[in-house]
Amino acid sequence: MTDRLDSYDESQIQILEGLEAVRKRPSMYIGSTSVRGLHHLVNEIVDNAIDETLVGACDHITVEILPGDVISVTDNGRGIPTGINPAQGVSTVEVVYTVLHAGGKFGGGGYKVSGGLHGVGASVVNALSEWLVVETNHDGENLMTISFKKGKPDGPLTLKEKSNKRGTKVTFKPDPEIFEETVFDYDTMLNRLREQAFLNAGLRVTIIDRREEEEVMEDMRYEGGIRSFVEYLNQSKDPLHKDVIYVSGERDGSMAEIALQYNTSYNETLLSFANNIHTGEGGTHEIGFKSALTKVINDYARKANLLKESDKNLSGDDAREGLAAIISVKLTDPQFEGQTKTKLGNMETRSFVEGLVSDKLSAFLEENPGVARQILSKAIDAARAREAARKAREATRRKTVLESGNLPGKLFDCQERDPAKTEIYIVEGDSAAGSAKSGRDPKHQAILPLWGKMLNVEKARIDKIYGNDKLSPLIMALGAGVGPDFDVTKLRYHKIILMADADVDGSHIRCLLLTFFFRYMRPAIEHGYVYVAQPPLYKVVKGKQVHYAFSEKEFNQLLEKVGPVPDDAIQRYKGLGEMDAEQLWETTMDPKYRTLLRVELNDAAAADAAFTMLMGDAVAPRREYIEKHAKYVLNLDI
Repeated sequence: MTDRLDSYDESQIQILEGLEAVRKRPSMYIGSTSVRGLHHLVNEIVDNAIDETLVGACDHITVEILPGDVISVTDNGRGIPTGINPAQGVSTVEVVYTVLHAGGKFGGGGYKVSGGLHGVGASVVNALSEWLVVETNHDGENLMTISFKKGKPDGPLTLKEKSNKRGTKVTFKPDPEIFEETVFDYDTMLNRLREQAFLNAGLRVTIIDRREEEEVMEDMRYEGGIRSFVEYLNQSKDPLHKDVIYVSGERDGSMAEIALQYNTSYNETLLSFANNIHTGEGGTHEIGFKSALTKVINDYARKANLLKESDKNLSGDDAREGLAAIISVKLTDPQFEGQTKTKLGNMETRSFVEGLVSDKLSAFLEENPGVARQILSKAIDAARAREAARKAREATRRKTVLESGNLPGKLFDCQERDPAKTEIYIVEGDSAAGSAKSGRDPKHQAILPLWGKMLNVEKARIDKIYGNDKLSPLIMALGAGVGPDFDVTKLRYHKIILMADADVDGSHIRCLLLTFFFRYMRPAIEHGYVYVAQPPLYKVVKGKQVHYAFSEKEFNQLLEKVGPVPDDAIQRYKGLGEMDAEQLWETTMDPKYRTLLRVELNDAAAADAAFTMLMGDAVAPRREYIEKHAKYVLNLDI
């Protein structure tokens, strides 16, 4: 012990120079080195271009995914100043891309409002890239360029060519030494860029995927701004009133705009943004909006005698049932929690948004009594359903179904009681559940069989869920409640694994379960507790060796590797029940060898739209989706 204490001296203290700290601890700057962190690199560069839009200097941003998963972001903004920085003695472009907290967003007058407030975005992307090239034209005469490798410049800023086109182009390749995965997802990028196009009315945003022979491109421009955003959210739903309600205002240099429209669904879609950054965890602007909306609706209901004196006030959930809304604020000094900017903390923003919504939404309802009564009727129906759900919940609890101390009869529980060490397999079919029960690790793995057709919760209010004989066992087993009562800290398992057959029926079961988790247990997804098991599609026997393939591609590669095998040595699994306990354990349940897909919620708006389209009442959007994606189907089970 003494030797270890004595060995700790001044020589042990390290000083990380320049961008070394970023490469040493990348998660501190971009959240993680997973696929989410990878895409965050693109967001940082795009945010810098968006900041040029906010000052009126940029009206077109192009993002390209090039072969090799190289990213290129081009804007027609003012360009980066190219003169020698007096403090560093090198070009300002080099400073911006090599020095943390260097930029024009600290009150120097370059940007009144911006999303990239910490001055670390460009330099962090540079630090975490295998290579990066900047081309910028600031003076309208000279296109200058500089290149970097792992954050370090190859040389000084040089003249590339004479040009009268202002703007900046940043091209970079993420460093595979840093990231677990370096393949970009087109849809993830498209959804985020679409948001930016909506949030900046009139801005043209183009995304082009050049990785395949046939290029994929989307060109977006929305003159309606966040009004168009709300229309997009409701495109697969039935709007309750024709026009989107829009309010906006300014106070003390801050701006806010809110667009909202109700639909006939039972679900709420509320997205908030601060300086064009999606605040996924909400914040003071959301609190102000929700508070004002609930008060305005209750005040109008009392005034119009839609609520009697003896009636209770409508709750916030009642007021927001079927609501699609966008809140966007622009602040000169936003206070975000952390570099990834997921929650807004400015206290003055709450009173600003609350006052704006109270005044202007009240006036709108007074001037549009027809729309007001439609909204109030919807909220009052929601309150009645909430009361029915309360009674159903109490009745169900009296029967001891949802009490935390009671477990469903079909549950094969595990011995461990620490949720962090336990997992539950939700298995389709009794035969598969039997194999899973026999093959499992009983200390850590619980098995819950499902049977019969599940309830599609996309078409049902929560009062229909309590007492449902297909969902009650699941709610009981998880032990954390459901809907507004759901408490993620009470979950009995921190791995909830959906295991269904690899056919159409199995896919439908998974979709129904994922819809249920998304609508009524979303925190379980947000905490990373929901997984999808990946059972094999094929078993191939070659001599004494047994091989499993989890996709058609793996199967073909396996045949190339092992050589010819007779047909009777190949088994294609259509159901989990075809595997015995040992096979199911080896392929799908053994933590050493199994493949689990964690369900992640990267884009709440896209997820909401997908569940509505796939599981809702509207047929036309679903048909259009099927027709558009039919060519990508590899295995058709008919």
